[in-house]
Amino acid sequence: MTTNQRLTPGDLAPDFTLPDADGAAVSLGDYRGRKVIVYFYPAASTPGCTKQACDFRDNLAELNDAGIDVLGISPDKPGKLAKFRDAEQLTFPLLSDPDRAVLTAWGAYGEKTMYGKTVVGVIRSTFLVDEEGRIATAQYNVRATGHVAKLRRDLSV
Repeated sequence: MTTNQRLTPGDLAPDFTLPDADGAAVSLGDYRGRKVIVYFYPAASTPGCTKQACDFRDNLAELNDAGIDVLGISPDKPGKLAKFRDAEQLTFPLLSDPDRAVLTAWGAYGEKTMYGKTVVGVIRSTFLVDEEGRIATAQYNVRATGHVAKLRRDLSV
């Protein structure tokens, strides 16, 4: 398996409808007319993913004030996402993509290097989708720690 086609600014964001931590359907189209950060992470309740999610939580008010919503997507099932959300008091939707179809469509699933070995898995990635549903920013292989602060600087938020 090779890395999927990556999205670039100007591309139409691949639409999706996925269950959230409570099993309710959430669609990218629900956010049309607003900017939304869509970020992909490997697994709920792991150290790096917890740090990244808590950084988004801690910066959510400023992002929302700038007209930006946040969605987190992982292959975890809704039940695991609910435990993660509740344990970390996360206040933005966590979406479940267990068959990895959305991850793949966004280029966030494929070959990556981990501890010097090539493996297939979730590529930690972050996107800013504009009000018209187009990719404004596409970042692949982001770091879990410090990423949200860098993103806020890049977006002047």
